[in-house]
Amino acid sequence: MALTSLSRFSQINTRIFENKKLLRSVSPATRWLHPSPEFSMKANILFIHRWRLCRHMGRSARQSITRLKQFSTCSSLLQTPAAPGTMQQEVDPFKLAEPDLINLYSDIKKELSTQSNSLGHISSYYFDGHGKAFRPVMVVLMARALNYHIFESSRLLETQHRMAIIAEMIHTASLVHDDVIDTSDTRRGKSSVNVLWGQRKAILAGDFILAQAARILAQLGNEDVVHLLAQVLLDLVQGEFMQMSSSEDETERFNQYLKKTFKKTASLTAYTCKAAAVLCGAKETLQDMAFQYGRDVGIAFQVCFYL
Repeated sequence: MALTSLSRFSQINTRIFENKKLLRSVSPATRWLHPSPEFSMKANILFIHRWRLCRHMGRSARQSITRLKQFSTCSSLLQTPAAPGTMQQEVDPFKLAEPDLINLYSDIKKELSTQSNSLGHISSYYFDGHGKAFRPVMVVLMARALNYHIFESSRLLETQHRMAIIAEMIHTASLVHDDVIDTSDTRRGKSSVNVLWGQRKAILAGDFILAQAARILAQLGNEDVVHLLAQVLLDLVQGEFMQMSSSEDETERFNQYLKKTFKKTASLTAYTCKAAAVLCGAKETLQDMAFQYGRDVGIAFQVCFYL
């Protein structure tokens, strides 16, 4: 699905910049949004480009959620298909994963406990339960689907549960470092770590979260999974550098945006979903499917987040 989406994005991009007549096919509702003389033909093309991209990404996200519902193994969904003409039950993916993640933040805080009360307090600051926990949810639901396929049981393996914890810790550590880089004042409706404790302590707190996540990862005892998560850390740094630069060419800028979005956001969901597959002994084809699914949903999530 991810490969199909990226291919589709490339087709949209190529068609818009090679054929300006596409503007004529757009509905009148969008054609007159920028009628002012200061908006050039290129500005209008870029606007239509964004409009079509957002529409496609929204469709991809909805399709991904639908697939996630179909493969979910929650007991409430293990039933015969609905009769023709009847309404299908709407399912909240976050509710599906809730039983396995109810102690997520308390478990993370235990891992971050240290003899230094100050370091433990700072590093635990963002684990207050106000986050979306999107990444752990992805890991849990992917693990459930795979486990039911392989073991005919949706029960989560302990190693998979630990992977969900690792995913949230890596993500939060990147937020701490991002707030330092961007000199952000707030995060999730409250003062950021760097504002409250300064940049030096914020950087060390982010490093500490990553170090503890690496310790948990090593305890899993799976070398293949260690390699997967090492790639996530590489991608996070490379993605941050890509964000600091831009291309003058519109086509290249869009391609760079997709690459940057994968490295900064979708890499974590893709590789942790694949790790969930590796930890349950799934075949390589299922591992690749888990990776592609995590990548596709990760990119869609990031794009829709900024709409």
